[in-house]
Amino acid sequence: MRVDGSVLDAARLGAELGEKATLVQFSTAFCQPCRATRRVLVEVARMVDGVAHVEIDAEAHLTLVRELGISRTPTVLVLDAAGRIVSRAVGQPRTVDVVAALGRAI
Repeated sequence: MRVDGSVLDAARLGAELGEKATLVQFSTAFCQPCRATRRVLVEVARMVDGVAHVEIDAEAHLTLVRELGISRTPTVLVLDAAGRIVSRAVGQPRTVDVVAALGRAI
């Protein structure tokens, strides 16, 4: 997972940030790996207090997609409590990798 450094807030995401960290998933309607990614991220968010999962429809938010350089789905961003992007991954993540990225964010 690579680090970006950009900052996202609730207004740009269209959802509240988690108290400790936020898992942001960019998806598209017909993306098979996006469904599996959703399951992994929801599971991790349930396991770790203060972590939120936000899923963004990439096709409906093209300005944000372009700003962040999202080129494939799923793309997962891990934000710290301040909304700073501390990790980025493309493709379906493994639970262990998401948990490790959260460890760097919290």
